[in-house]
Amino acid sequence: MSDVIYSRQELHDAIEALFAEGRSTFEPEHFELLGRFKKALNLGTLRAAEPDAAEPSGWRVNPWVKRGILLGFRMGTLVDMSVGTGEHAVPFFDKATYPLRGLSLDSGVRVVPGGSSIRDGVYLGRGVTCMPPMYINVGAWVDDGTLVDSHALVGSCAQVGRRVHLSAAAQLGGVLEPVGALPVIVEDDVLIGGNCGVYEGTVVKRRAVLAAGVLLTRSTPLYDLVHGTIHRAPDDGPLVVPAEAVVVPGSRAVTRGAGREWGLSLYTPVIVKYRDESTDERARIEEWLR
Repeated sequence: MSDVIYSRQELHDAIEALFAEGRSTFEPEHFELLGRFKKALNLGTLRAAEPDAAEPSGWRVNPWVKRGILLGFRMGTLVDMSVGTGEHAVPFFDKATYPLRGLSLDSGVRVVPGGSSIRDGVYLGRGVTCMPPMYINVGAWVDDGTLVDSHALVGSCAQVGRRVHLSAAAQLGGVLEPVGALPVIVEDDVLIGGNCGVYEGTVVKRRAVLAAGVLLTRSTPLYDLVHGTIHRAPDDGPLVVPAEAVVVPGSRAVTRGAGREWGLSLYTPVIVKYRDESTDERARIEEWLR
């Protein structure tokens, strides 16, 4: 990589122009641009979505950053990334433009041996812990002190705040396409239980707790027993889980047709309380794991 320095605006303009060309072949200067773009993602100076108090959800998407990531896939050719040689090789084949993210001891990130992968183009804060096997996809942001537990997924462009615990097998779907859609957002000090799934740009506000097995999507109504309200995603925005809400899996009866006759119920997430001292005491156990 050369010593060329791109400002944020220069990166924006160059990525947008190259994406719009729709070309199928690329020159060395285009790969230079992509390298600078991915470096900015790794450093956290660029992100797919960022806080914005003017937005109802508190977040806004940066579509041009998503276009830059998609451009990287268009530019990449399939290469052999296998580990080892001969009969003992572990086969991997992927786009040359998205190898594993480079890390060193100075990165301050704990990656426990056992089959985890972090793609290039990911921001990792100091003190992040990665328990095997887990996966963090391109465009994701994982802030300081967060624990990504075994079998957890941080999807493309998902934004994860400070001191979050993604428990075993938790899934954050991200959202790379459509480029204008907000990705999954998990704010600071959130606890996400095992086997949870957060998808389709859902925003989980600070200090919320999702009990094991909670599933959240844009089409999922969230019933708040504390305030007697129902949270739904607006037509042009995400489902927002309120700050400090404690969400558990629940069900609601089918009230019409055959479903009512058969006594069926549908899954729904339910806010049963908001964080208090007892909730905080249980969450504090997580500090011993970091």
